[in-house]
Amino acid sequence: MSAYKSELLNVLASRGYIHQVSEPEALDALARREKITGYIGFDCTAPSLHIGSLVPIMMLYWMQQTGHRPIALMGGGTTRVGDPSGKDESRRILTDDMIADNLTGIRKIFAQFLKFGDGPGDAVMANNADWLNSLNYIDFLRDVGRHFSVNRMLAFDSVKLRLDRQHELSFLEFNYMILQAYDFVELNKRTGCVLQLGGSDQWGNIINGIDLGRRMLNAQLFALTTPLITTSSGAKMGKTAAGAVWLDPAMLSAYDFWQFWRNTEDGDVARFLKLFTVLPLDEIGRLATLKGQDINDAKKILATEATALVHGRAEADAAAETARRTFEEGALAQTLPTIEIAHAELDAGLSVLAAFVKAGLVTSNGEARRQIKGGGIKVNDATVTDEKLALTRAQLTPEGVVKLSLGRKRHVLLKPV
Repeated sequence: MSAYKSELLNVLASRGYIHQVSEPEALDALARREKITGYIGFDCTAPSLHIGSLVPIMMLYWMQQTGHRPIALMGGGTTRVGDPSGKDESRRILTDDMIADNLTGIRKIFAQFLKFGDGPGDAVMANNADWLNSLNYIDFLRDVGRHFSVNRMLAFDSVKLRLDRQHELSFLEFNYMILQAYDFVELNKRTGCVLQLGGSDQWGNIINGIDLGRRMLNAQLFALTTPLITTSSGAKMGKTAAGAVWLDPAMLSAYDFWQFWRNTEDGDVARFLKLFTVLPLDEIGRLATLKGQDINDAKKILATEATALVHGRAEADAAAETARRTFEEGALAQTLPTIEIAHAELDAGLSVLAAFVKAGLVTSNGEARRQIKGGGIKVNDATVTDEKLALTRAQLTPEGVVKLSLGRKRHVLLKPV
C-alpha cells in the first residue's frame, strides 16, 4: 500500500505511475494542504499523440480528478529545437505551419480526458511558443544561461548516451534542456505551477528546471516521473508490426485500437488496467485473479475501457461487438475497418500483395510474401498460398466487400466504390 497521505500521490502510487519523486514528503504535504498546479510538456512532432503519451495524459487526468489543476503544455516553441532524450539522431526540423497543424490535432485528444476552462479546477492548455518564440538571445544567455553548468549538462544521460555512442549532438539540441527548464520557471510565474511530471528519461531535465526555479525565483518546485512502460516480454510499449498506435481516430480506427489492447500479454493485464483505465482498484484486483481462458474476459474489459477513454464509450462498445461477432460468431461484421478502392482496380485484377499493403496490414510486398509463406494471410477466411493471386469481382462477398485477414485478429474490408 502507498505511504502517501495526499489523495493525488496515493492514487498515482497505487496505480503504478510513480518512478521517482523529488522531496516526496514535502510534495505530499503540499498536495494534502492545498490545490497544486502541475504540468507535462508534449512536443508537436506529429499530427497526433500515440499510445506512449497515454501514461502522462492519465496522470493529468488523475490530477484533475483529485482536485488539482493540470496544465497540458504544448511545445510549439521547443518542437522547433528537438529533444535529444533517448534518441541517436537529430529531430527533423518542422515548419511553423506544420507545428500549428500538429498542435490542432493534439489538442483534440486532451478534450477526451480533461475539462478545460477558466474555473479554479479547470485544466489549462498552454503553449511554450508564447514565451520562447519572442526571447532575445543575448538577454536569455545573460539571465538564464548563466545558471547552467556545461559540466553538469554533459553528465546527463540524454547527452552522455549520444556522446558515448559517438552520435552527433547539435548545439540546437543541447539548448533543449535549458528551454525546458525555462518553461518550468515561466509556468511558475504565470500560473503558480510547482510540479512537473514526465517519463523517467526526463528526470535530469526536470531537475534542471527545479534548480533554475530556485536560482531565479527562490521557488520550491517538484519533479515526479513515471517508469518506462514495457511489456512482460520486455518490448517497448505501443510498438506493433504495423507501426505506432495513434490516439487520433483518423490515424487508427477505434476497432484497431481495441484490438491492440485485446492482444495484451497475460502478465500485463492487471498493470495495464491500473494505468490505462479508470476502473476502481478493487474491480481490477478481481480481474487480476482470472486465469487460463478466463483472462481473455479481463483483456476484453481492458480493451473496451481503454478505448472508451480515447474514442468514447459508443465507439468502444461498437468495437467490442464487432470483435465478438467476427471471432465468436464468425460473422462478417460491417463495422470492421474498411478501405475503399475503385471498381476498375478489381476489374483489372488487384494483386493480393498490393491489396494487403493498401489495407495497411503489411508495410511492403516483401512482407506480404513472407506472410503468405507462413500461412498468415487470408482472403474471405481462405488461406492464400499463391503470391500471384489477383483479386477480382469474383471474390466479392454477398455484402459487396472482400475480407482481408492477417493472422487471426487483424481484418480489413476492401470495398469497391
